Amino acid sequence: MTSAREPWTPALPDAPPRHFCTDCGLSRTQEPKRCGQACQFIAPDYPRLEQQVHGRARRLSGADGAADDELFFGPHQQMLQARLKTPLVGAQWTGITTRIAERLLARGEVDAVIAMAPHPDDPWRPLPVVVTRAEDMARCRGMRMGYAPLVALVEPALAQGHKRLAVIGIPCQIYALRAIQPQLEREHGLEKLLVIGTPCSDNTTTERFHQFLALVSPKPEDVTYLEFRADYHVEIRMKSGAVRTIPFLQLPLSTLPPDFFPMTCRTCVDYTNALSDITVGYMGGRGDQWLLVRNARGQALLETLGDDVVTQPPTTAGQRAGAVKGFLNNVERAAGGLPLRRMPDWLRPIVGWLMPRLGPRGLEFARARVEMKAVETVVHLERESPARLKTMVPEHVVHLVRPYGLASRARPLPSTAAPPATSAD
Repeated sequence: MTSAREPWTPALPDAPPRHFCTDCGLSRTQEPKRCGQACQFIAPDYPRLEQQVHGRARRLSGADGAADDELFFGPHQQMLQARLKTPLVGAQWTGITTRIAERLLARGEVDAVIAMAPHPDDPWRPLPVVVTRAEDMARCRGMRMGYAPLVALVEPALAQGHKRLAVIGIPCQIYALRAIQPQLEREHGLEKLLVIGTPCSDNTTTERFHQFLALVSPKPEDVTYLEFRADYHVEIRMKSGAVRTIPFLQLPLSTLPPDFFPMTCRTCVDYTNALSDITVGYMGGRGDQWLLVRNARGQALLETLGDDVVTQPPTTAGQRAGAVKGFLNNVERAAGGLPLRRMPDWLRPIVGWLMPRLGPRGLEFARARVEMKAVETVVHLERESPARLKTMVPEHVVHLVRPYGLASRARPLPSTAAPPATSAD
């Protein structure tokens, strides 16, 4: 182990083999059986954990009975478009996430930050690290792709004497963390926990991600940046400084293997990281970052940025229903082993031009993506693991899929009646 002043990663045991697992790190701790009660992919209980974290569960509908945005995005106090006035070098967007963490460390508000850094052998491979110096957060800027046992670092960090923690993670990691938080407070001396969440965007292994890079660039080894943007384009940057954008419709997704995205990512019910204190993502940002301030702790995290951040209310445009229905049709065909309905090549540039102008944008784009994940969850579980529909599909997902005729197929148990699982498979 390196000095506690430097970012460090403790030696971890191998993860036990499990079918529905994103290696959040809980199975690598000294109590791997906790996965049975703390895994998002066994019997998630969002109402209980939302109450624990935010003081209330999400609203499913407004006073007029229409769907509330909390149905899509989870509990929040406000949503914003935001960017740093001076973007941080090497950041994925402008660097809001790492700048907040830097400020927390610089002000002594936390003892350590648990986040992802690039692996020394592969800059795209995520390496969970414990950071104790503000200047070292620069190592954590940028996007990584792959599984990383983030939660496994929490107890070693506490054992090192870091009792006030900030954690930056994706939804499946944060769900497990929140589930064991009372135990961490009771048995390990956790005094303070601040969670900066990022929305997930369908993870895969680092090896598979390299396959994808090879499909979108003739020199994949020179790609330094890749981002799926809310304007229906993927942005790629090269070591030379060249920037290329590819319309979603031009991506070679049909050539990817069927299991490129694992079943866990195809059955995720928390795209927007609802159990974080503040979520920093892109989907509703329309070129800026998209912030969901979820509670008072999240508001305090935003305020650490002071005048360095520019914010404005998010906007919305377009209609999502047609896009979600088209996505559902393709998911059902793919899940059933049928070929996808492919658009003629001559039509792709035309539709690619129209989508950023007429398709769902801003918050409507974010709602569309959340509904797409919800219908994908129901379809794939129904095909692959129908028994799990009763425990893996929470109430808010049933509401999300109802407009598309899938509510009766979801068949979830009420969250309060879902029996706790005793083991993970």
